[in-house]
Amino acid sequence: MRANEIAEIVQLPISRELLARDVVRLAYVAKDGTPRNIPIAFTWNGSEIVMCTTKNAPKLPALRENPMVALTIDTEVHPPKILLIRGRAELDVVDGIPDEYLQINGSYAMTPEQRVAWEAEVRSLYDGMVRIVVTPTWAKLIDFETTLPSAVEELVRRRAEREHA
Repeated sequence: MRANEIAEIVQLPISRELLARDVVRLAYVAKDGTPRNIPIAFTWNGSEIVMCTTKNAPKLPALRENPMVALTIDTEVHPPKILLIRGRAELDVVDGIPDEYLQINGSYAMTPEQRVAWEAEVRSLYDGMVRIVVTPTWAKLIDFETTLPSAVEELVRRRAEREHA
C-alpha cells in the first residue's frame, strides 16, 4: 500500500476519532511461534502509533525477532468502527519516562492530586522504558456504512450479481 493511500485513510474523520482513543490491540508473534494480541495504551503523533512498555516486557524479545505487527482500534457500539493497521515495530529504549507515556495516561480520569501521586509512583518505579513505534505500512477503516470487511464486500457483490442475472 502506498503512503498516500495510508494517509488518506488515517486522515478520515472516523480514523482520526479512533486514533484519539486510549487503547489499541497489538498483535504479534511470540517467541514460541504462537500469536499474541494484547491491549496497550497508545498515542498517535500524526504519522506513527507510539506505545510504551517496561524494559523487561516479554513482548520485546519477540518484537526484536519478528517486528511485523497488526493493530486494531475499535469501538464498542453498533455499527462498530474499526481501524486496522499493519506495520513494523521499531524499539527505542529510553532513560526515564517517555513524554508519550505521560500523555497516553493523561486521558484517564484522575484528580490533580491523583495525577501527581501516579506520576511520582511511575517515576520511582521505572528507570527507563521502551517506546514501541509503528509507522503504518497498510491501513483499512471499516465503518459498516461506507466500508465493509472484504469478505462481506464480496458477498454484497455476489448478491447484486444474482439479483441482476
